[in-house]
Amino acid sequence: MAQFPTNLKEAIEWLASFGEEPDGGVTRTLYSQPWKEAQQALKGWMEEAGLLTNYDSIGNLFGRLATPNPNAPTILIGSHVDTVKSGGKYDGAYGIIAGIMALDYLKKKYGQPAINLEVVSFCEEEGSRFPLACWGSGMMTGVYSFKDISEIKDSEGISFETAMMAGGFGLSEFRVRNDIKTFIELHIEQGPTLEKVEKSVGIVKAIVGQKRFRITVTGESNHVGTTSMKWRRDALHGAVNMIHDLYESMKEYDEDLVTSVGQLFVEPNIPNVIPNQVQFTVDARHPSEMVLRSFCQQFSNAYQNIAKKHSLDIKVEKWHEVQPAQMDSELNEIIQTICTRRTISSHWMNSGAGHDAQLFSRVCPTTILFVPSHGGISHSPLEFTSAKDLEIGLEVLIQLLHQLAYNR
Repeated sequence: MAQFPTNLKEAIEWLASFGEEPDGGVTRTLYSQPWKEAQQALKGWMEEAGLLTNYDSIGNLFGRLATPNPNAPTILIGSHVDTVKSGGKYDGAYGIIAGIMALDYLKKKYGQPAINLEVVSFCEEEGSRFPLACWGSGMMTGVYSFKDISEIKDSEGISFETAMMAGGFGLSEFRVRNDIKTFIELHIEQGPTLEKVEKSVGIVKAIVGQKRFRITVTGESNHVGTTSMKWRRDALHGAVNMIHDLYESMKEYDEDLVTSVGQLFVEPNIPNVIPNQVQFTVDARHPSEMVLRSFCQQFSNAYQNIAKKHSLDIKVEKWHEVQPAQMDSELNEIIQTICTRRTISSHWMNSGAGHDAQLFSRVCPTTILFVPSHGGISHSPLEFTSAKDLEIGLEVLIQLLHQLAYNR
């Protein structure tokens, strides 16, 4: 008989064994062998806890604690089972593990709920194998369809559809769930805020919107030694001014605005040749779409002016956009009350990273709870959250589910 974990820390290590890397990280990409083994192991654990299990047609795994009422809605709890390459043990995994343990506890202590409780292990969120993120929650919320993956391949040339069917999924029509009343995600913060403010629980007000741009600045190559400074069309000189202006312009906005230039390519990239083209990216994030749009329009206009000043051509392309997602205020007030009553320190904050909750916020009341990440490190083998903080997050989740599903 299979041995399943009995506490949170043990469960974290147990799930991390599926896809474990020599450096201590975890690689568990969508539809890979470690992914399949992890989902099957979780299925076995859910069944050991007395939950009714099933997969949907794309590989999302569910464990259900059902109510006798056949017309009752469902509260869905969970997170994603996939990882980035050599990622951490806690990202995604904690939310699934805590969901299983919460339902196991509630079932043993209170029996059947008045509303169905269901834990989900989403098949994918990271976008680390295929260039598409939140596949599991995106299909469940109607954001995606099978058309969105028809031409997608991984780095080895394997198509999304081929990988899915090889895992035994994607062979039947996807059925959209219409019974989900609420979605709750428990997650590590993946940032330093909670640790720095010394709080145990993060109550997330909003998940920030994102806009990403590719900026191409074009000038003219020439000899460094023979071309006077006043006659140059130096693409790098212009790009440096643009990047400096980007960071300076942030001072006009609130501290929730973050931005970064993450990539920069210079051509011809030769020491004694004036660069004729520079391409760089801009990633901007804020919980308000209005603020985000204003900032992006401002830097885009400024870039046009800088390019003109330096006799350069410029192309600004927006290649990625995600709308901000507001979390449900009523759910968050309940969480705050729970924390206050149980003397658990809490902090209202925004999430700077995307999550499955972002998609569910479009279709039902949704919230996400954070526990601290040591050093703010994530997507790394060094990712760590203490057993005490993991337990506090689970305690709040249990109390929240009890209030929502039993106190009727």
